Amino acid sequence: MRSASDDLTARARIRDAAIVAFARDGFAAASLRSIAREAGVSAALIVHHFGDKNTLRDECDSYVVSVFIDEDHGVIDAPTQDRIRAAMHDIERYGPYIDYLARMLVDGSPAADRLFDSILDGTRAVLDGQRDAGMLEPMSDPEMTTLLVTLIGLGPLVMRAQLTRVLGSDQLSAAGLRRLTLPTMELLTHGVYSTTALLEGTRQALADDEAATEGETS
Repeated sequence: MRSASDDLTARARIRDAAIVAFARDGFAAASLRSIAREAGVSAALIVHHFGDKNTLRDECDSYVVSVFIDEDHGVIDAPTQDRIRAAMHDIERYGPYIDYLARMLVDGSPAADRLFDSILDGTRAVLDGQRDAGMLEPMSDPEMTTLLVTLIGLGPLVMRAQLTRVLGSDQLSAAGLRRLTLPTMELLTHGVYSTTALLEGTRQALADDEAATEGETS
């Protein structure tokens, strides 16, 4: 008789094999039969645990998001030397999840929207915690800033091939992450411009435009 622990082990093995298969082949092309082969189980056992491929994808989405967002992993939480060092030296662990996100975020499906929304929610929670801890500058539009921070984080994953082509090395390798980490933190910490002139000009232009719009409608 199969034990509960055997079932849990098989479920995790199926999930991990599905993450690799979906990342490599795409959701539509990856079959339950091929995932079963990679996991060393029967297709019937996948159905037993997950019911169908859509439910299996939901499980993979939730797990991959948790790897990058959850407190226990801390990958995008408040940056510390230990966490940054761990991410840079554990690309073997995170590589399949990075490939999964890159493939699944751009497949144009409702599931991709749910995956993005989960990551956005996680980023929002992290920033809310950092705001409460006094780590953030005041924001004119916190929700838009949350979206921009999310896009900054996902950009290197989705555009990995283009980054590699332009820079001549894989930016998600250990060496590439070392190169990527400091400029990213500089950008988030200090911004780009050494003057506030452009910011003040933008604020004034938007205020003038809003005033003109209100004048037209009054």
